[in-house]
Amino acid sequence: MGSTGSAACGGIFRDCRGESLGCFAYNIGIANAVFAEILGIILAIECAYQKNWSNLWIETDSMLASLAFKSPHIVPWQLKNRWENCLMMIGNMHFMITHIFREGNQCADKLANLGLNVVNFTWWNFAPAEILGDLSRNRLGLPFYRFC
Repeated sequence: MGSTGSAACGGIFRDCRGESLGCFAYNIGIANAVFAEILGIILAIECAYQKNWSNLWIETDSMLASLAFKSPHIVPWQLKNRWENCLMMIGNMHFMITHIFREGNQCADKLANLGLNVVNFTWWNFAPAEILGDLSRNRLGLPFYRFC
């Protein structure tokens, strides 16, 4: 919320049919957007590794966070050790990261908003009710429009 303030991250894991395999949210506390985006990627990699998922395709709406794989100096110093560990983890995976526009990431955005209200890292084996509509729309390929 804001450039530096209360921050949270969230992510959803899906199979090749778009079905939810699980999702997470994490309340970071006070942080900037880059810290939150990179920590979200780290948490996604760590979750996939712990679950022995060997295929991981991360879609992020943060171009800067996706560039961290080519320019590690972007990674905040507080996350460097975990980042290096994640780079070793993805060495054993079929891994890809791509940038998507914000409109394509409404499920992760809602999970991050849910993360503002959790105390610790929270994992759901099934998508929470708050994202079910967006998840279905996304799976069907229906557009999501933001109106200002």
